[in-house]
Amino acid sequence: MRTFSPKPADIQRSWHVVDADGLVLGRLATEVASILRGKRKPTFARHMDMGDHVIVINAARAVLTSDKADKKLAYRHSGYPGGLRSKTYTELMATRPEDVVRKAVKGMLPKGPLGAQTLRKLKVYSGSEHPHAAQQPAPLEIAHARRERQS
Repeated sequence: MRTFSPKPADIQRSWHVVDADGLVLGRLATEVASILRGKRKPTFARHMDMGDHVIVINAARAVLTSDKADKKLAYRHSGYPGGLRSKTYTELMATRPEDVVRKAVKGMLPKGPLGAQTLRKLKVYSGSEHPHAAQQPAPLEIAHARRERQS
């Protein structure tokens, strides 16, 4: 029995749309990263980009559990000495919610050229509108990522 290695012509890509309204950021990111990699497909090969395209809408309405939104910091560096800047996730969600979701998904993808190629198939929008209607994306429900109400 020989190991099956898919050819680029064998890859079938589909489009999915995920509504992030009320979803926990980390759980949303793990599911999106899995779909982007193609891990749900029976022809998955870890050395190839096998995944589907994912559109995330309502990124501004994703939630962080506990008090991570106020305590967790996102860092960036200008490249110059003393150029380290940090912001809380509350500030980032108010100004650039697309970057918060993209950064969470990027951390769960492989590092290097394969991860960069995979990340290009992710489209994130803070509102409920997206310009990819022509691709006919199928809605993808991630029920276990929904924030449960505390009583």
